[in-house]
Amino acid sequence: MTSQRKHVGLVFGGVSGEHEVSIRSASTVLAGLTSGSNPERYAVTVLYIDREGRWWGPGIAAAVLERGEAATDEQLPHPLPPAGFRGLPQDCDAVDVWYPVLHGPNGEDGTVQGLFRLMRQPFVGAGVLGSAVSMDKQAMKAAFAAAGLSQVPYVCVQASELKDDTTFNPLLKRIEELGYPCFVKPANLGSSVGISKVRNRAELVEGLHKASLLDPRLVVEQGVTARELECAVLGRNDLRASVVGEIRFEADWYDYETKYTAGLSSTLIPAPLPDGVADRIRQQALQACEAVGVLGMARVDFFYDEAAGTIWINEINTLPGFTSQSMYPMLWAASGLTLDQLVHELVETAGE
Repeated sequence: MTSQRKHVGLVFGGVSGEHEVSIRSASTVLAGLTSGSNPERYAVTVLYIDREGRWWGPGIAAAVLERGEAATDEQLPHPLPPAGFRGLPQDCDAVDVWYPVLHGPNGEDGTVQGLFRLMRQPFVGAGVLGSAVSMDKQAMKAAFAAAGLSQVPYVCVQASELKDDTTFNPLLKRIEELGYPCFVKPANLGSSVGISKVRNRAELVEGLHKASLLDPRLVVEQGVTARELECAVLGRNDLRASVVGEIRFEADWYDYETKYTAGLSSTLIPAPLPDGVADRIRQQALQACEAVGVLGMARVDFFYDEAAGTIWINEINTLPGFTSQSMYPMLWAASGLTLDQLVHELVETAGE
């Protein structure tokens, strides 16, 4: 039995503001791969990408998972190799399928997926195109619009428009047609990194400049009063949607701290919704995946105005969090899949 096990390469960390979240997610995924019947199915090699993009083998990776925090330069072998990807560690030769747990840029944006494609090895999650389109909010919104999915009003911004008054002042007027409050977002970051809720022109100017330091492509969205709902998607040839869950919080909005600090948010799974609303959201989650070309797994987020009965699609996440507070595994647990069953399905639906 042991010789027939599939060898999984679990990759985490990465050059991203969500590095620490990736470590927490990887711990959960590893627990799933080593529980239930999975030890008979899989051998797992853990690999760590440090904040400078260097890849490290199981020794360093296991130590990072045990500590639960990023490795410092002092904790890595010296002399340190140059930053960036310089080839796979030697321990990767036996890997049959890759399981990236890399949130944000350089992991969720099609880059590492492209590496696996060049290696001609299967990997868990969306492919190059689906990952790239879903990561960039401007491209994602264009795909959703083409598919006829309802979204809150928004304006796409290029950082170059902020450089002089001839472009900046008309831009501000165009954005202010959305009304206040509105949300300024870098197009290619996740977990609410770099997002500002702005209530007047001074805050708008500050938010635009702040976001432009992180990404040359920005999106500004109209603020709406709505419930925040999420739906998980799984599969490759037969995409299916989970039950719908709801995020509730006391903070002004669902920022990074609220997402990842215990006690600042709560979940309702399944979400209490009027008849038919959950089915509409599940159907739109599948449509969203088709619109951006996503297979494997995704979490699709929605806004719901209960008084008006309006559903807006917010965004799609192709490598959703797997922490103890993350909705993706909880939504599937409520849909009948335990953690070990969920990661088993993800590995078995891996594609090239």
